[in-house]
Amino acid sequence: MEKANQEFLLELLHTPSPSSNEMEIQKKWINYVKDFADEIRTDNAGNAIGILNPDAPFKILLAGHCDEIALVLNRIDDNGFLHFDKMGGINPKAAVGMKVTVLGYNGRTTGVIGVNAQHHGGLKNDFGLDDLFIDCGYKTKEEAEEEVQIGDLAVYKTEPEILKNRYVSGRGLDNRTGSFIVAEVLKRLSEKGCSVGVYAASTVNEETNMGGAYFAAAGIEPTMAIACDVTFATDYPGVNKNKHGDVRLENGPVLAKGAPINIKINKLLEKTAKKLNMNVQYELTPRMTGTDADKMRLTGRGVPVSLVSLPLRYMHSPVETASLKDIDEEIELLVTMIAEMNGNESLNPLDD
Repeated sequence: MEKANQEFLLELLHTPSPSSNEMEIQKKWINYVKDFADEIRTDNAGNAIGILNPDAPFKILLAGHCDEIALVLNRIDDNGFLHFDKMGGINPKAAVGMKVTVLGYNGRTTGVIGVNAQHHGGLKNDFGLDDLFIDCGYKTKEEAEEEVQIGDLAVYKTEPEILKNRYVSGRGLDNRTGSFIVAEVLKRLSEKGCSVGVYAASTVNEETNMGGAYFAAAGIEPTMAIACDVTFATDYPGVNKNKHGDVRLENGPVLAKGAPINIKINKLLEKTAKKLNMNVQYELTPRMTGTDADKMRLTGRGVPVSLVSLPLRYMHSPVETASLKDIDEEIELLVTMIAEMNGNESLNPLDD
């Protein structure tokens, strides 16, 4: 990955973007994409969309959501401790002992998620979020309320790291890597050229309700759509591969197979991968994908969809980890496939 591209990726990962509060990261995404997109659109959900060939009748929507999981404040006690619920799939065990950045209505502040000392009995085996709290150093409820209020959000206070110039690790790779990938695909296609319309969308709210994807697809009315998300890598200790499959970092992008997935789009992806001598992996999505693809598919008259995912270790933890090589290969796969499309492709599974 080129240094400038890596810097953009790290900037996205550094920027807090909890579901429902993605404005800061979207402005940075737009500022990057505007230099090579033919057109930039936004909508009332908060999506940011870069477009190539906006007049082309065949329209491909690429969706990578930019929101991350977060904590949402639900109570401030008399001693100034902040209590919270989850905004997305927070794992209570991963939160214990973490530093957080509280995105207060009156500015940002640092806090720590306190934990009962083991000497005093520690945490119960079945503890939940309601057993945890954030300590920002406030002494009273009144002092806390000068900076924070109910409904404010907090994210883990971590910095993205490059591991051995091979992997990237940090919070919220799910799915700011996808937001990065769709931007880079658009950039490469602007240089390479393509015949179809390409709509790269940095979508919002996927971690909570997938409403951003619905707004994007309903507004664009694409001919086809591809969700660019992450999936569970199983190549680290303690994972049951017999149960969860064999998905590895540095082994290529992951294609979904299942009822929601358009077979014709997958065949285009597989043909392109074969041409590039690129390995692809597979995951099963028998009923639903659990990604933006589910909402895009059900807009308008229906949209043929596919899902291309990045293998990810330690999902929904503060140290999610992915391969830079896999990111580059996913970009190359999508760029090459789209550049070779002429807009006459049939996505009807019954057509020969």
